[in-house]
Amino acid sequence: MTVHEEIQADIVSDVAAEERPETQPGQDAVSASRRGRSAIIAYVILPVLVLAAALGVSFLKWQSDSVSVPTGGAAGEPVVAATEGVVAMLSYRADHVEQDLTAASRRMTGDFLGEYTTLINDVVIPGAQEQRISASTTVPAAAVISADGDRARVLVYINQTTTVGTEAPTDTQSSAHVDMQKVGDRWLIAGFEPI
Repeated sequence: MTVHEEIQADIVSDVAAEERPETQPGQDAVSASRRGRSAIIAYVILPVLVLAAALGVSFLKWQSDSVSVPTGGAAGEPVVAATEGVVAMLSYRADHVEQDLTAASRRMTGDFLGEYTTLINDVVIPGAQEQRISASTTVPAAAVISADGDRARVLVYINQTTTVGTEAPTDTQSSAHVDMQKVGDRWLIAGFEPI
């Protein structure tokens, strides 16, 4: 290094020292630590969060564009039939349980009709009459999962209030896949799978 370069380096370091405010011992370390954290937040964490949010929004947009759920007209018929059928199938009054559930069985077809009839005759009707059990069911939401001609699979969300004798009612929420089959001009329940 030449004498000229040494003098210039001394001047630069003196000017830099004068521009630096007086600090207490350890304060430089704290300031550097804060600057380091700020830099990490500004240059690493925020961009990662923005990228994650953008990817999440893009994925949801892609999902909504790629899934088409029929809701109206003929495509909505399985949803309406599934909703009404599930409400009828899971609702009964203790003093009319046999009539209520027998009427509900008219909304079913195939093997499921036989399974349902056996279940209500062997378990549900005797239990409801003996223990004075009543159930009230609603389906707050339902949608077609898949449909193909005369068959459809419907997702139903179920709210059920059950009363046993004089006890306080109990509320339960569940969901199920309901397989629907068009027989003639009616959509009937061909399967019921709690999920």
